[in-house]
Amino acid sequence: MRSLGLGVLIWSGCAFALTPEAREFLEITKKLEPVQCEKRQLRRQIVQAEVEKRAADAETLKKKFAALNADRETAKLEKRLGVLEARLLDSQGKPRHPEDLDAISFQQREAFYRCE
Repeated sequence: MRSLGLGVLIWSGCAFALTPEAREFLEITKKLEPVQCEKRQLRRQIVQAEVEKRAADAETLKKKFAALNADRETAKLEKRLGVLEARLLDSQGKPRHPEDLDAISFQQREAFYRCE
């Protein structure tokens, strides 16, 4: 438990070194976390329904997934993430500021496990 506290302390100290683009990316990702989690779960359920040959269930789940993608606010935020991601990487796809990608990766791992 002590090491977890130390990790959070170190990570929170790094948060001050982030670029404005990285901070915005983290904020938007946090807002989208519930939707992304639901999409991840729907993808799994769709695949499972298709494997089990439950076409009606798969179709219903695909409609739910499409409805999530059709949400204007979600689409707007996801589009902004794409713009920010391009700013975080240089022309060779390497991070401009490695600490930005470390913080983003940390947040995404945490969100993944919260979703499970």
